[in-house]
This record gives sequence, structure tokens and C-alpha cells, in this order.
Amino acid sequence: MELQSRTKTTSMTATASGEEMNSAGYSRDERDLMRLGKNPVLKRNFGFMSIMGFSCTVLITWEGIMIVSSQSLLNGGPAGVIWGYLIVWIGTLSSFAVLSELASMAPTAGGQYHWVAMLAPDRSRRFLSYITGWVTLTGWQAVTASAAYLIGTLLQSIIIMLKPDYVPQPWQAMLFLWAILGFSVFINTVASKTLAHFEGLILILHILGFFAILIPLVYLAPHGDTSLFTTFVNEGGWPTQGLSFMVGLPASVFSLIGADSAVHMAEEIKNASTVVPRAIIISIGINGILGFAMLIAYLFCLGDLEAVLESQATLGYPFLFVFQTGTNSTPGAAVMGLIIVVLGICSTVGVLASSSRMLWSFARDRGVPIWRTFIKLNRRTSIPVYTIAFTTIVSVLLSLIILGSSVAFSNIVNLSVAGLYSSYLLSCTLLLWRRIQSPGIKPYDTHVSRVGPDNLHWGPWRIPGVLGVINNVFACLYLLLLWFWSFWPPAAQITPETMNFNVLTFGAVVLFAIAWYVVYGKKEYEGPVVEITL
Repeated sequence: MELQSRTKTTSMTATASGEEMNSAGYSRDERDLMRLGKNPVLKRNFGFMSIMGFSCTVLITWEGIMIVSSQSLLNGGPAGVIWGYLIVWIGTLSSFAVLSELASMAPTAGGQYHWVAMLAPDRSRRFLSYITGWVTLTGWQAVTASAAYLIGTLLQSIIIMLKPDYVPQPWQAMLFLWAILGFSVFINTVASKTLAHFEGLILILHILGFFAILIPLVYLAPHGDTSLFTTFVNEGGWPTQGLSFMVGLPASVFSLIGADSAVHMAEEIKNASTVVPRAIIISIGINGILGFAMLIAYLFCLGDLEAVLESQATLGYPFLFVFQTGTNSTPGAAVMGLIIVVLGICSTVGVLASSSRMLWSFARDRGVPIWRTFIKLNRRTSIPVYTIAFTTIVSVLLSLIILGSSVAFSNIVNLSVAGLYSSYLLSCTLLLWRRIQSPGIKPYDTHVSRVGPDNLHWGPWRIPGVLGVINNVFACLYLLLLWFWSFWPPAAQITPETMNFNVLTFGAVVLFAIAWYVVYGKKEYEGPVVEITL
């Protein structure tokens, strides 16, 4: 396969797509990148609808909330699931409104670590940016492995439902994970030219699948009453119901995590400084509504809560038991489950794409070892094939943990929340610090030739004035709250099965990043590299 590294390129075919060109022959997207010091080398294949489909299908909120809701049912109950989901949805919308301001200001695939490098104080800029890059990178690598694992084990649960004598084996879950990754690699490499169209198609399936499950569930299943809004459960044995609710709160996060996927694809999106923020906010809005509607329908059709919770021991995913008892049809429930499996597999395609672009961007700024290899692009498609390969290999290696302990692997899921929320929190906190400083961040100006730490300008999308400051403060408080509770175990009586090793895995990542920075990083990493100037 022929490869190319970063080289200075002439203006791409912007005129063909109708983009506005300046007197030097550069499109708006190229100017936005070049004033950040980045050379535009990726092909911009995504428009608004395709990237919105990409973002919606990476989130898969209505599908994901049923997959991860069992933790909130144990700590919180039906009421805890509902009110917890609303808190997470509002907090996510607030947080990504702030991140959208940053994405409009600096639409680069690096995302969080690049923004931290722009916003942080001089003395800590390099270090904070480096650590942010590593926790973001680790978070996305964990999301890739987690997404494939959850869908693989869901497929096993559907087989159990159809064939009760089937005994799921860890090696089978691992092979399912590999198969899902294999499909994702195929779409991201061999069929990479179809990726944008693929994501637009999956958006349609995402919405059709919602109705394909909602209608039969609501029509066929017996309904509960409005007491579910006030029915709290404390199966974790915590001293108070409030503490139990907070422990179960982070479970909803995984169904809304990863909205920054569009950020890491920014250098492949037309009119990225406006399209990325719009796609993020609209996708969170759409997914949040669909997720809440499905959640309410699911809980009204829950039936016997004790039986639902007990079904986790046999089926693994209680929502399959609800489908089965609600429709009174095992084959029908299996088809409904398979719809979620298909959409989950398609979600992994987008997750792999975002993870690989994040790694490619961090390598471009010399933040990882062997960065000279990772920055190479396929000459024909301009796809970072080495970072796709590396991300796949990491997920395959992580999947070997399943052979030893599925409980240990489940902590990879928790690591994705801790890693990404850490990067969001740092970015939001530093933006708040900058926006309340005097003279603050300057208004958007298309004629600015350089945007950086000493010359910050808003992008075309922002929340102005006091409203922006209030939202920024709320986002920081929400992110800090969820980050803190993501480290708590699900039960007060801690055993090896219930221990949350997230504090260990996340701490190990941060300590490794600090050690690597001291030994290697500070010699190579200077922050975002200035490759080209206007």
C-alpha cells in the first residue's frame, strides 16, 4: 500500500464544492486550519447530514440506555433511571455547548488537547496539553473496545434467549468482538470512500429502528403506572437512597458519551467551524429525545422489577427479558434485540474512525512514540491507516482480558467515561478561566492570520455574554460531579466482582503519561506543531 506523510499541499477542490475562496485561493476550511498552524491534508467528504448521522450513530442513545440502565435500576430504581437520565442529558448538552464553542474556535482533529494548549497558562501549557492528549486518547481507545464488547455480549444474550441450554464462553465473546472490529476496519479502510454515505444511511436506520422497537413494545406489553417516577431502589446496600442514586447516576453517561466524535473528524468536514457545533448540539438533542422516549416506554413496560433484576443473572441484559415478557414472543424479542446489535455494530464504525483520527492528530504533534509512522496517510484515500490498525490491535489485545475475567474487562468501559470526562473538564475549566479574564477572547474575525494562546478569537458559533459564562460554570460543575462518581463501586459491600477498578486503571494511565512526559514527552512534545502559516 502506498503511503504518504504530511506534505504541504495546494488548495483542494474547494471551488468544485462551491466554497468561498480568498484572494490566495484558499477555502474557508483551509484558512481555519492554516491559522491554527495546520496543513490541510485530509479529504473533506462529510457534509452536515452525514456528520450528524455519524454523531448520532456513535452516541446510539436510545439503544445504549437500555444496555446500561441495569446499573441505575440497581442503584436508583425506575425513578433513579428517569431523573438520572435527565440530569445527564441536560449536563451533556451544557458541556457540549461549551465544547462546541471551542470546536468553532479551533476546528481541528486534535480537539481537547489542542484547545488546552491554546487556553492554559504559559507555565503549564505543554504539560496540561500532553496529559489531556493522553487521557483523551486512552478514553477513545477504551470506547472502541467497550463498544465492540458490549454488542458482542448482547449477541450472546440473544442466543441464550433463543437457546436456553447455550452456555456462553468468554472466548466466544472475544471472537464476536473481533468480528465487529473486522467489519469496522473494512468500512474505515477498504470502503472508506463510502464512510460518509454509510453514516447517513445508518442515521435513517437509527430512527426507523427506534419505532420498530417502540411500537410493538408499547402496543403488546402490559403497562405500569406513574409510580415509576417515584419508585427508588437501593440494591447496593448504601446508607441512604440519595447516595445510592448518585452511585447509579454515571450509568446513563455511556449512552450519551462520545459526542466529540464529530470534533475529531473536523478536518474531513466541509464548513467545519459551523457544521461541527450544529451537528453536535442537534445530535445530542435528537438522541436525547429518542433516548428519553424509549426509556419511559421501557420502564412503563417493565413489569415485575424484581424479576427483571434477577434476569440479569441468566440473560445478562434485563431489557431482553422485558422484550420477551412484554411481547410474549421469544423470536420477536430476539429480532428487537438484533436491531440494537446491528446499530451497535454500525456505531463501532464511527467510534473506530474518531479514535484513529484522535491518535493521528496527537501523533502529528509528536505526542506519542513512533509518531512518524502514525502520521502517514494512504496516498489514494488520505486515510490514516496506521492509526486505524493500531486502534484495532489495542482493542484486540484488550479483548484478551475477557479470557481471564469479564469483570476486569468491564472496567475498560468505566475508563472511557473517566478519560473523556477528564478531557472535557479540563477544556471547559480553562475556557471559563479565559473568558472571564480581561480583555478576554476577541470576537470572530475572518481576517485573522493566526489563532493561538496570545491571540484567541471566537469562532462563528458561540454562546454570547453572561449566558455563555453561566452555561460554562454549570458544565464544569456537572463534569466534576460525574467524574467523581464514576469511580464508585456499585455496592457498599465490595468484593472482587463488585469492585470498581476505574480508579486503578485511570490512575495508571495518568501516572504513565506523566512518567512518559518526563522521560520522553518533554523532549519531543512542544504542543501543537505549527506546520504552515497564512
